[in-house]
Amino acid sequence: MRNPCRFIIRNYSVVPRLSTRLFAQCHVPQAGPQRLDVGHMSTYQGYPHRLDVRHMSTPPPSDEEHFFITTPIFYVNASPHLGHLYSAVTADCLHRYKLLQGFKSKFSTGTDEHGLKIQQAAESAGKDPLIFCTDVSERFKRLFVQCNISYTDYIRTSDPVHRRAVERFWTVLQDKGLIYKGSYEGWYSMQDESFLTPSQVADALDSSGKDIKISLDSGHKVEWMKEENYMFRLSAFRRPLLAWLRGNPGAIQPERFYQDVLQWLQEELPDLSVSRQRSRLQWGVPVPGDPQQTVYVWLDALVNYLTVAGYPDAHAQWWSSAHHVIGKDILKFHAIYWPAFLLGAGLPPPRTICVHSHWTVGGKKMSKSVGNVVDPVEKSGRFGTDGLRYFLLRQGVPDSDCDYNDAKVLKVLNAELADSLGGLLNRCTAPALNPAQRYPPFCPELFAAGSGGRATADDWRLLEAVHGLPAVVGRHYETLHAYKALEAVGGCVRLTNGFVQRHAPWKLDRGDEGDRRWLDTLLHVALECLRTYGLLLQPAVPETAHRLLCRLGVGPGERSWSALSFLPRARGMACPFEGRALGADCGLLFSRLESLDTDDRKPKRTLKRA
Repeated sequence: MRNPCRFIIRNYSVVPRLSTRLFAQCHVPQAGPQRLDVGHMSTYQGYPHRLDVRHMSTPPPSDEEHFFITTPIFYVNASPHLGHLYSAVTADCLHRYKLLQGFKSKFSTGTDEHGLKIQQAAESAGKDPLIFCTDVSERFKRLFVQCNISYTDYIRTSDPVHRRAVERFWTVLQDKGLIYKGSYEGWYSMQDESFLTPSQVADALDSSGKDIKISLDSGHKVEWMKEENYMFRLSAFRRPLLAWLRGNPGAIQPERFYQDVLQWLQEELPDLSVSRQRSRLQWGVPVPGDPQQTVYVWLDALVNYLTVAGYPDAHAQWWSSAHHVIGKDILKFHAIYWPAFLLGAGLPPPRTICVHSHWTVGGKKMSKSVGNVVDPVEKSGRFGTDGLRYFLLRQGVPDSDCDYNDAKVLKVLNAELADSLGGLLNRCTAPALNPAQRYPPFCPELFAAGSGGRATADDWRLLEAVHGLPAVVGRHYETLHAYKALEAVGGCVRLTNGFVQRHAPWKLDRGDEGDRRWLDTLLHVALECLRTYGLLLQPAVPETAHRLLCRLGVGPGERSWSALSFLPRARGMACPFEGRALGADCGLLFSRLESLDTDDRKPKRTLKRA
């Protein structure tokens, strides 16, 4: 395809299929006997600053709470590119986060398969339109499987169930007097499948120097079109749309896109053509009661969200918690046309429309004609599934375009996943420091302030930062600012590396009782930090987080958001991991990548440990 609240909606129980394959890969030992000494720390006694445990977890949702997250359905005129994957990974991250919170979450994606552009592409390829669409749709499916996109619903607009939903939706609008037979005359972009007003077009020259008109939004060529078709009374919805947006300032995020839509609504809205003559467009849903007309591709495509929700039957439960993730190029269709259609049909607009910007290459928009389209299949094979996911979420900023290049990918992945996080795990679980391969005990007396304590002010700052991290990360996941969430985690990982480096546990004398207990305490704190990072990273890099948690001996039932209780021993509480055997050493957490060779061969992965 080409709101009323901020993300404070709680939903969904965990879907078991997300973890079944991963948990089969690594044995997690059972919990061992728990030991607890609370004689010196019944609360946070000894800490220079009291730590606020309210940040540690979010209350679980009730059984009735649902969450419905969608990507756009992707147009099958070409193979998937990096921007498609970014939309999918962004939605997948939020979906996984909601599942970890215990919400019942539905996540839909799919392909938009109707329209004149597809009809002509199939004709040029000498294929039946459905066969042509199926081939491209399968490419999207393979990409999503390869990149661990955990959708619950995959919809195609060629599906019979979707056709029935479109027919019902059309009939409801028509019965309400919102669709009428008329004549449309104006500019039309076949490339965008979009009708344009005179203010939305400009003069330009084509490659041969011929004068043409183009869309100001997309730059695609437009043509003057005049034909009899059906019109939707969009002009009647300017004020209702303004009332909806002003009453729900979080309906469109980020803020800059909300302001863009408000600005568009300062002008009167012309009625919208919602059909094409069947003689010109056969590949689409016929207008109910008029086989000479075909439903406009955008009306057809937008209804996919309702189809997945169960429309026209039992859809209210899911639709009331709908959130859309879209690219900025299709904002007008989702923030003006779609809410107007919904309001006309007596349905509420989506709770939130989350907009992201584009990925560029060398500062230029990706284009087949320019030859700078980034193939996500090739890149995920080169950098790994989690590697590409991490880069997109770490570098993608919703309200501004982001530039892609391979050198930047290598730099980010090596510095943050291989060296910083992977190096910390390797160091703290290495037999040289942890010969028993267990989660060592924590000594409250040695970590207390004052006489006998060895912890420093920097150590307290680390503990406070990690205690507050779940609240920070959760807030950023909620608002689809994953880059801020990953930045916060990365900052704490660096602090933890500094903590280990500062105390140099490898220099301690194991023969000395005090040094041995301090070494165990240092490792316990570091492993608790790593466990927290592993839990928080699950929505973004699920396979890497799984390997990390497996290595720490954290079982499948100990990985929910409610398990984010950092360093309970410091609060006089039992730690279920203390004394437990670590999981099997399955190798490096994330292999360091070498620079690309000049002949563009795949980078080798080094096997050196940190």
